[in-house]
Amino acid sequence: MGAVSPHRARYRRIIAFAARQLVQLWWFELFLPRVGLSRVTERSRVGRMQRLAQRFHVLAIELGGLMIKVGQFLSSRLDVLPPEITDELAGLQDEVPAVSFADIKALAEAELGVPLERAFAWVDEQPLAAASLGQVHRARLSALDAADTGLGNVVVKVQRPGIDEIVATDLAALRRVAGWLRRIRLVSSRVDAPALVEEFAQTSLEEIDYLHEAANAERFADNFADDPRVNTPQIVWERVTRRVLTLSDVTAIKINDGTALRAAGIDPTEVAKVFAEVMFDQVFSHSFVHADPHPGNIFVTPASGEGTAAGTGWRLTFVDFGMMAEVPDGLRDGLRTLLIAVAGRDSKGLVDSAQEIGMLLPTADTLELERALTALFARFGGMGVAELSKVDPKEFSAFAAEFGDVVRSLPLQLPEDMLLLIRAVSLTSGMCSGLDPAFNVWDAAEPYAARLIRDESGNVVQELARRALRTADVTWRLPQRIDNVITSIDNGTVTFDTSRLERRLDIVMSIGRRAVAAVLFAGMLVGGALLLTPLPALGAVLMIVSAAPLLYALFGGRH
Repeated sequence: MGAVSPHRARYRRIIAFAARQLVQLWWFELFLPRVGLSRVTERSRVGRMQRLAQRFHVLAIELGGLMIKVGQFLSSRLDVLPPEITDELAGLQDEVPAVSFADIKALAEAELGVPLERAFAWVDEQPLAAASLGQVHRARLSALDAADTGLGNVVVKVQRPGIDEIVATDLAALRRVAGWLRRIRLVSSRVDAPALVEEFAQTSLEEIDYLHEAANAERFADNFADDPRVNTPQIVWERVTRRVLTLSDVTAIKINDGTALRAAGIDPTEVAKVFAEVMFDQVFSHSFVHADPHPGNIFVTPASGEGTAAGTGWRLTFVDFGMMAEVPDGLRDGLRTLLIAVAGRDSKGLVDSAQEIGMLLPTADTLELERALTALFARFGGMGVAELSKVDPKEFSAFAAEFGDVVRSLPLQLPEDMLLLIRAVSLTSGMCSGLDPAFNVWDAAEPYAARLIRDESGNVVQELARRALRTADVTWRLPQRIDNVITSIDNGTVTFDTSRLERRLDIVMSIGRRAVAAVLFAGMLVGGALLLTPLPALGAVLMIVSAAPLLYALFGGRH
């Protein structure tokens, strides 16, 4: 019997690991509760989740390849996984032993179609960086290419040999496991595992296609072509294939190296401010966001004279454009609807918006989510940005833990674009806080949020007006409908004295009208207050007009 191929052995190891965890899941989460041992399940859950994450951490490090990316992907799925798992996997670094230069050279020459000595004047055999999918080496262009491009020193990113087969093997195993999970109601009612795997597969296949990354880099560069704050590497297209990427060497001071920044006369606090502005510009202005802004992918490049960040003598240099987040029109419209719901403290509207965006699976218990959101609004809904920034972090943490438990119990699943967007903002906040301990992400986001409200204020007002009109129409037509019902009874074969009923209905309708008037007053007053900053005139008018329903609520219809 022949030896099992390495890829087959890898596939079996991943499948065996998943099978063991699923058996444990069945035993603790399904069997024990059915025989009256739910307390055992509850007491052991946190420890089991932590051990599961630790075992997967070890597996990912040993296998490398796509499994490290799987761990990093899972660490960001706060919408699906408990913190015991995401916290453990958050520390999983994509750092693996380097591939021998001989293997890298052979692959690069096969891709470029020429000996490496002809393609480059010099290539450093020691890698600048080694990751699970690729490896980076410094190099110098040949004299002819240097003359054509105006570049000398470059970096060459080469795919790890055999990574295509490893990715295919890992994705096949993940799809098999997702098929199992789809048949387990406990899991399938909360998460669409096959869809998650396909999202991850698309991102991974794009990440190992260096032609795709090169196109992303040029698009990003075009977006900031006239922005003195941002620098990007130049692509050497003559030396780019699907497995080899050559670009200008832009390595400089790592953005999180505070000592080096201060030695260069650069204030880390100012770097944090500019970096946050640039990242939010990507979200709100360009709708194309660098989704992996960790310290290894962002440099601070010292410079002199003009053409630098606000005349400070430095620029932010972005590299590695394999993972980018799009903000398509559909997502932007969905976020606008979410904004309207949040502005109106409308829990049901927020849930409806989440369903439109695709965040909730069909099996979602929306009433439970509405209750959780109502609690959120009751606790923090009346606070402005400045007030929220002053809330005790412990209070936020306690509520986040409670709210997170509710959310994870629901089939809430963020679309890939939104997840990457959240990842980018989260990494930005962490990076800026490291550079400036006093950094407040609320302050950085406030101007952009205000602009979004201004841009969409017309739509917000129209939507709020439509909702108010629908409510008013139903309420004011209610007496006529009740009167029609009473008339029908009077004209029927059954007769009885309705005078007392009519009097009581008159009282009920009067109270109802006054209650609706009070609601309209509150809605107009709150709406006016919200619009005072973006649209002062309209806000003032709404607040003044709200006096009419207030007077009716206080004095109208009294008997």
